[in-house]
Amino acid sequence: MKTNLDKWALALAAVVLIALPFLASGYVIYIVNLLMIYIVLALGLHIVIGETGQFALAHAAFYGIGIYTAGILNNTLHLNFVISIIVAGVVTAIIGYILGALAIRMRDIYLALSTFAFGEAMQWVFLNWTDVTNGSNGYQMSPAQFFGLQLTSDLRAYPFVVICTALLLGLTVWLSRSQLGSAFRAVRESDVAAQAMGVNANVIKRVAFMLSAAYAGMAGGLYTTFSSFIHPESLGFWTTILILIMIVVGGIGSVRGAVVGALIFGLISELLRQVLSFQEIIYGLILIGFMMFAPRGLFSGRRRRPDPLHQNAATSDTTAAREQP
Repeated sequence: MKTNLDKWALALAAVVLIALPFLASGYVIYIVNLLMIYIVLALGLHIVIGETGQFALAHAAFYGIGIYTAGILNNTLHLNFVISIIVAGVVTAIIGYILGALAIRMRDIYLALSTFAFGEAMQWVFLNWTDVTNGSNGYQMSPAQFFGLQLTSDLRAYPFVVICTALLLGLTVWLSRSQLGSAFRAVRESDVAAQAMGVNANVIKRVAFMLSAAYAGMAGGLYTTFSSFIHPESLGFWTTILILIMIVVGGIGSVRGAVVGALIFGLISELLRQVLSFQEIIYGLILIGFMMFAPRGLFSGRRRRPDPLHQNAATSDTTAAREQP
């Protein structure tokens, strides 16, 4: 049933996205481009938290590294934007693998604190490495290139952003259904049990960090196709929290939850730009409401573990029924 609903939802989304450039204004196209970026970011965080259970809080840092990497390549070498995105993804994947290798011995709050520290350190770099990032003045980027075509507007960048997002969404679904996805979930449930089944938990965690960072880096590269300016203040801890809220509200461990959460909170973040002073309060109230009334989110990829008491009672009833003549 869910598969049929997913197919209908994807078909409807495809029709809307194809028709949108002919019906919508430039601002609407910009919002949709931004929502596509949020989807890619949410999918990346879904891999490391939802699939593998590693509570990492450095996603905004990798996103920023991807933006600056692609932006610098655009400004200096004027490369095809596809190459810039790939390079941004590779650079962040390498850094993510190294961070994962350093953090794999930590768990829970210690892992969160160490990755949070990395994110804060990278924002300090973005603000103070003025020779490269232009510091607090922000970084101006040249238009992205595609075989001589300059992506000088949101509308020109739109088809490329949508196609790249669709490809990464398809890759995420494939990963979730692959043997690697099964290994991710085995590590999420229990390192010890995963090791007993022959899964190298340390390698799997590093791969999860690497893939998550690569998604964030490619999201940063995609951002440069329709935006010509970035300020380090937009790459702080709050951005990571926003993406975390997306996958928590959508449902931790669910690909469709990550997508729906990104769409919902991407739109909410734009609507709340006029009330920035109340933004954190509103987000907090929404999150508290979900924690109280829908703790598993709108969708959830984690199955509820059976209650041992009920399971034992059911087993006893079944045994007694079998023993009766």
